[in-house]
Amino acid sequence: MGRLTRRRFAQMSGLAAASVAMGGVGRAAELREQAGSAGLVEPAGAADFSLEIAPYLLEASPKRRFQTVAYNGQVPGPLLRMREGREVSVTVRNRSKDAEVVHWHGLFLPPEADGAMEEGTPMIAPGATTSMRFTPEPAGFRWFHTHTFAGGDLRKAQYGGLHGFLMVEPKENPAAYDREYFLALHDWGGSMTGGDDGSMNPVYDVSTINGKMLGFGEPLRVKQGERVMLHVLNSSPTEVHWVALAGHKFKVVALDGNAVGRERVVDMLRLAPAERVSAVVTMDAPGVWVLGEVRKHVQAAGMGIVVEYAGASGKPKWVQPQDLVWSYEGFAAGAKPEQSGGEVTRIELAFDSKFKGHGAQEKWTINGKSYPETEEPVLVGGRRYRLVMKNLSVDEHPVHLHRHTFEVKRVGGSAELYGLRKDVVLVPAKSVAEVEFVAEHPGRTLLHCHQQDHMDLGFMMVFRYA
Repeated sequence: MGRLTRRRFAQMSGLAAASVAMGGVGRAAELREQAGSAGLVEPAGAADFSLEIAPYLLEASPKRRFQTVAYNGQVPGPLLRMREGREVSVTVRNRSKDAEVVHWHGLFLPPEADGAMEEGTPMIAPGATTSMRFTPEPAGFRWFHTHTFAGGDLRKAQYGGLHGFLMVEPKENPAAYDREYFLALHDWGGSMTGGDDGSMNPVYDVSTINGKMLGFGEPLRVKQGERVMLHVLNSSPTEVHWVALAGHKFKVVALDGNAVGRERVVDMLRLAPAERVSAVVTMDAPGVWVLGEVRKHVQAAGMGIVVEYAGASGKPKWVQPQDLVWSYEGFAAGAKPEQSGGEVTRIELAFDSKFKGHGAQEKWTINGKSYPETEEPVLVGGRRYRLVMKNLSVDEHPVHLHRHTFEVKRVGGSAELYGLRKDVVLVPAKSVAEVEFVAEHPGRTLLHCHQQDHMDLGFMMVFRYA
C-alpha cells in the first residue's frame, strides 16, 4: 500500500464527506448518537448560522485583484457572534471545486466537529452541504478558517480568503468600551522563493487589513474620548506582523481571546499567524491617522487602515517607530498563584527541517518524524502536561494546539510565567518554549505549526487520549 500523504488523506476524506452531507436523516441520527449535541448533525429547522464557500474576486485596490475562495462572498468572512454555553446550529455549503472543511479555532469541540481531517472531521465534498450543532465555549475572540492542503499553490488553503471572525460572548460581559472593530491582517499573491536552508518560502505581492490595501477601505470612524476595542487577527498564511496606531497606544486586555494575567499599555502589537490580540485604545488625539504595519516595506505593500475622528479631515498621518518591541512576559501575572503546582507530565518535542537544497523540499519534523509518520503521544484525562518545544531550526514557529487552551510557561530565556493563556505560541528560532495544559477534552487532538507551508510539509502531530 502507498504512503498516506496529506493530499491523499484529503481526497479520501472528501469522498467520505459526500456520504455525510447527503446521507439523510438516518446518517444524521447516527452522527448525533456518536457526537451527542456537539457533532455533525442535521438541524431540525433553519440553521442559526450559514456559511457558503464559493469562488470570489477580491479587489484589494482598483489595480490589485485576486481570484480566491471566500465565505458568503466577502473577505474576511462574516462576523459570527455566539453566546457562551448556548447551543447553535451551523450549515456549510461548499460551492468551490475542492473538498473543504471549517476549523473552529479556539473552541472546545469534539474532534469530529473541530474541523481538522487529521482528527477525523469529515471533509465537505464539492457541491455538498453539511450541518453541525455545538455549544460554543470558551468565551472570547476566536475565529474560523479552512484547514486544507495548499501544496505551494498561493491561491489555496490559508493563502486564500477562507477566514472569518468568531466572537463567543460571555454570559456576563464586563468589557468597558464604547465601540469595537474587528481587523484581519493578511498577505496575498507572490511566489515561492528559496530560503537559506534549502526550503521554499512564500514572498507576497500585497498585504491587507480586512481585504483592502491602505487607502482603499472604509476608515475606522471614531469620536474623541471614546474607548475603542480593537480585535486584531493575523490570518496570514505564514507571516508575523507588527502593527501600530500613530498617535495612540494600545491597552492589551486579551491574547487569543483569553484575558491576560496583567493588562499592559504598549506602543505596538505583534501577532504571529493565527494569534489574536484584543486591545482598548483611548481616542485622545483628534485627527486622521494610520493604523498599519510597523515595517515600512509591508505597509507599502498595503497593510494599513485609516482611523478618522469625527469632524477631522486631511491626509492620514503615520509616525514611524524605531524598533520592533513585544514580549509575552509582560502580559503574565505578576506573581505565582497560591493554588499552583501539582504533578505535571513532560512531553519533549524537537522541531527541525530536512531539506535537500536547491528548492527541492523534503519535510519538517517533530522528534525526527514528519506527519503522518509522527508519534501519537497518549494523554490521560484530567492529567496536566507540559510541552517542552525545542526549536532546532532557524525559523520561528507559531504552534497551535487544537481543542485546548494552554498556559505559556517559558519562552526563550524567560523566567517561569503564570496566568498567560493562549492557543498559539510563537516558538523562537534556535530556542525553547514551554506550555502546560490539562487533558480535559477527549479525542484526537492536533498540534501543528500554523504556517501553511510548514504544515503542508509535515509539521503536525496528533495526541490521542487513553
